[in-house]
Amino acid sequence: MPDSEYLFSLAMFVLGLALGSFANVVISRVPEGRSFVRPGSICPHCASPIRWRDNIPVISWLILRAKCRDCASPISWRYPLVEVASALLWFIAVLAFGVGIQAVIAGFFFWMLLILTFIDIDTMRLPNPIVAVMGAVGMIAAVASQLTGLGLAPLTTTGVIASPFAAAIVGSVTAAGLSWGIAASYERMRGQAGLGMGDVKLLAAIGPFLGPYTVGVLFVGSILGALFVSMNVSSRKDGAGAKVPFGPFLAGAAVLIALFGPEVLSWYLDLVKLT
Repeated sequence: MPDSEYLFSLAMFVLGLALGSFANVVISRVPEGRSFVRPGSICPHCASPIRWRDNIPVISWLILRAKCRDCASPISWRYPLVEVASALLWFIAVLAFGVGIQAVIAGFFFWMLLILTFIDIDTMRLPNPIVAVMGAVGMIAAVASQLTGLGLAPLTTTGVIASPFAAAIVGSVTAAGLSWGIAASYERMRGQAGLGMGDVKLLAAIGPFLGPYTVGVLFVGSILGALFVSMNVSSRKDGAGAKVPFGPFLAGAAVLIALFGPEVLSWYLDLVKLT
């Protein structure tokens, strides 16, 4: 690995750690309508301000042995988990897209999906402001790609939708429209909602980053969700199910498609030919 690539990868990993710490603040405060800027980091149990030396991602958690310095209350393992996951996602973006702005855009995309994943797990909601910010950044990247000729989105397309802006629009409208149609049909047939509007909006926000490949996100996310639900139901003696947030499966599918979209599409087309 050349020195420039090594340094860029290291910088992205460290940036991911720092942003992972910030992600924890967003995850805990935004759903409650609280500011993620003020006050600074505090202990969720005793509300004591967290000292700077106790706010170093992962390291402080290990030094403190997962306890608050002031009240000795336990600090959840999820804090370092989010920090490490964020760092790895930013690092993976470099491995997949190389040194440059495309890796930064992909890293931001993965980071936002991480935040939305944990919020959806906690609250069964996908906050509109966060989804809107992600979609806006993706659309800005698409417009910048259109004007500069640089491929800034994680996946580029060819043919009639080779235009970055056209690909962004097609990806958003197609995936959101398809998911909305499925949700509406399911609700009409079953009399209950099967897919929330938050998931439809999330797919629309993913569109600018992945273009038409966003349809693959719905496909892969549905498979992941179905597998999880089937395993969860089979593990319960009464066979009863519970509401499951779909956002994490869409987020995971979006990362997979961003990394392996063309390969997944090629595999699917070969599978269709075989049948």
